[in-house]
Amino acid sequence: MNNEQSKISLAFQTFMSEAPQHAQAWATLVQGLGEASALDKKTQALAYLAVLAALGRESGIPFHVDLARQAGASREEMISAILIGLPAAGHGVTQVLPTAVVAYDAR
Repeated sequence: MNNEQSKISLAFQTFMSEAPQHAQAWATLVQGLGEASALDKKTQALAYLAVLAALGRESGIPFHVDLARQAGASREEMISAILIGLPAAGHGVTQVLPTAVVAYDAR
């Protein structure tokens, strides 16, 4: 497994390999939504991290932390994006913080 694949959850890797047509349809949708967004790439990536944290979707954190870093997000911005949901989503957002910090520092 290469470094990029290690950032993708086993569930999503299985989705891509076992249902390639569905995965392609999903990728097309995601690309289209990204292109339709009025947000710049860094803001999109940080907002996505906030949503993942609020939903407790830890498995997607390493991949999306890497996208945020590639878009120019600092470590502090990444942490702030995850913690911005504290008032609305509660302490649960902190559960993804260790995974996010490890992913950010891995580079």
